[in-house]
Amino acid sequence: GSLLREFSLVVVFSTLMSLFVSFTITPMLASRFGKIEKLSKDTLWGRLNLGFEHLIDMLRNSYGRALEVVQRKKRWLLSGITILIIASFALIPAGFIGAAFIPSTDKGELLVTLELAPSASIFQTNAVTQQVEKIILKKPEVKNVFSSVGFVTGGVTGAGNTANLAELNVTIVDKTQRKETDEQFGLRLQRELSVAIPGVKITAVPAASGAQSPIQIAVKAVDIKDARQVAEAYMQVARKVPGTQFVKLSVKDPKPQVEIKLDREKMASFGLNAGQVGAALQNAFSGNDQSKFKQAGKEYDILISFKATDRSDINNVRNLPFTNGDGQTFVLSQFADVKEGLGESVLERNNRLNSITVNANVAGRPVGTVTAEIKDAAKKLNIPKGVIVEFLGDAKNQGDAFGSLGLALVTAILLVYLIMVALYESLIYPFVVLFSIPVAVVGALLALALSMETLNIFSFIGLIMLLGLVSKNAILIVDFTNQLKEEGRPVEDALIEAGRERLRPILMTTLAMILGMLPIALATGAGAEIKSGMAWVIIGGLTSSMVFTVFVVPAMYLIIEKIKNRFQRSGAPSLKPVGTS
Repeated sequence: GSLLREFSLVVVFSTLMSLFVSFTITPMLASRFGKIEKLSKDTLWGRLNLGFEHLIDMLRNSYGRALEVVQRKKRWLLSGITILIIASFALIPAGFIGAAFIPSTDKGELLVTLELAPSASIFQTNAVTQQVEKIILKKPEVKNVFSSVGFVTGGVTGAGNTANLAELNVTIVDKTQRKETDEQFGLRLQRELSVAIPGVKITAVPAASGAQSPIQIAVKAVDIKDARQVAEAYMQVARKVPGTQFVKLSVKDPKPQVEIKLDREKMASFGLNAGQVGAALQNAFSGNDQSKFKQAGKEYDILISFKATDRSDINNVRNLPFTNGDGQTFVLSQFADVKEGLGESVLERNNRLNSITVNANVAGRPVGTVTAEIKDAAKKLNIPKGVIVEFLGDAKNQGDAFGSLGLALVTAILLVYLIMVALYESLIYPFVVLFSIPVAVVGALLALALSMETLNIFSFIGLIMLLGLVSKNAILIVDFTNQLKEEGRPVEDALIEAGRERLRPILMTTLAMILGMLPIALATGAGAEIKSGMAWVIIGGLTSSMVFTVFVVPAMYLIIEKIKNRFQRSGAPSLKPVGTS
C-alpha cells in the first residue's frame, strides 16, 4: 500500500478530472472551433485524410463481414479463445514469466564486503581494504569508492567484533555507458578480487538489494543442533539452484569449546554446589576484576584469571582445584565430565526459539522463481520434528503483496460489475462486458513473456488498471447494440452495426493509450525497470482486447440473449432489466 498509494491516487483523480473536462470544456471548445471541412484530393492534407478515411472504411467493412461469420461460428471462436487463455496462464508455471516482489534495478551502485580471518586487526583490515580500493579504481567503469573499515551496515552478521570486516560502496557509470549490468560487473569484480587477494571472503552485489539478502530462509528449533543441521541442508539445496549467489548462514561456523557436565550427586557428597563451581570457572576463564590496587590516589583494576596457555589445555581445566567448607581439596574431573566439543559462537533467537537464517543473493533470474525452485527441491529433505522453516525477505513480501493485490483485483472486478449494473439497470448486459477481461489478460501475460519482465507488484497493478481500460471497448459495443434494439433492429443486425460504428472510437482510444504507455515501456534510465513491467502489461492487454473483444463480446451477447429469450418463452422467471416492470 505504501508503495502504490500515491500512484493510485494520481490515476483516480486524473481520471475524474478527465471525466469533468469531457462533460464541460470539450463540448465548449468543440462548439467554438469545430467546423465541417470539405476534403479535396487537390491538396496533400486532403489526400492524407481521404486515404486515412478510406483505410478506416475498409477496416469497418472487413470487420463487419468477419463478424457475420463469427456469429455463425461462435463455438469455434470461444474454443480458440479458451485455449489462448489457458496457454497464457501456462506461461507462468512453464517458467516463461518469472515472479518477484519488486523488479531488480540497475542504479549503478555496488556493495563490496570484505571478511578477513577473525583474528585480523583493524590495521590489517585497513591495509587489505586499501589494496582492494586500488584494484577497483583502475576499472574504467568505476566513478568513486567509499570505504568503511571495521564498521558494517549489517551485510555480514556474526560476533560483535567487526575489526576484520569492511564495506566498500562503489559507484559506477550510467548503464548507457557500459556493456555490463551492475550484477554482471559485480560478479566479474568479485572473481578478480578473489584471485588477487586470496584468503579473504569477498562479495560484490548491487547496492539496490541493500544489506538484506533477497532470499532468507529462517530455520527455528528448540535444539540448536537440529536448527543447524536443517539450515546446512537448505544451504546446500539453495547452492544447487541456478541463479543463487553468496549462499551462507547468518551465524559463524561452530568453534571449539570445553563442555563440562556436572555430576550433582558426587558434587554434593564432596560438599560443593553448582554456584561455587560456576564462580570458579568464571574466574578462571573470564577473570575477576573486583579487586583494586591503589597507588598515589589512583585505583587500578586487578584481573585474576588463568593464563592463556592454561585455558588452551583441557587437562588444566580437568585439574582445576576446588575447596569445600572442611578445607578438603578436589579437582574438577572428580565430579564432572570434561571434554572438548564444538559450539555456536553466535546465538540467534526468533520467537524464543533458536534460529539460523540461510541468506542468498540472486543474479540473472527472478527472485520469486528461484525461491519456488528452492521450495520444490527442499521437499525431499527430512526435517526433524519441532523444526520450523519460514521464508522471509522478498519471498514473504511477495506472498503478502500478491495476496492483497489478488483481493484488490477481485474487488475491482466486482465494483466494475456493480457500477455497470447501476448504469444499465440490468444484471446480464454488464456480465457480457466482463468477458473482455480474460482476453486482455492473454495479451498482458504474453507481453510479459516476450519482454522478459516479471510478474511483480507493479505489473500486478497494471492488470488491475486494465479492468477499467478494456471494459470500455465492450461497453461501447453493448451500449450501442441496446440502442439499436430499442429502435426495433434484430439482435444480429444490431451487433454488426454496433461493431462497425464503434470500431473507430475503439481504435482511436486504444491506440492513444498504447502510444502513451510506450515511453514508459521503452525507458532506459536508472530505475526504469520498476515501471516497465506495468507498461508492457497495459500495452499487451489493450492490444489483445482491441483484437479479440470486438468478436468475443458480440458472440457472448448473442448467446446470452438467446438464453434469456428461451427462459422467457419457457415461463421461467424473467431476466428483464432491474428497473423495468
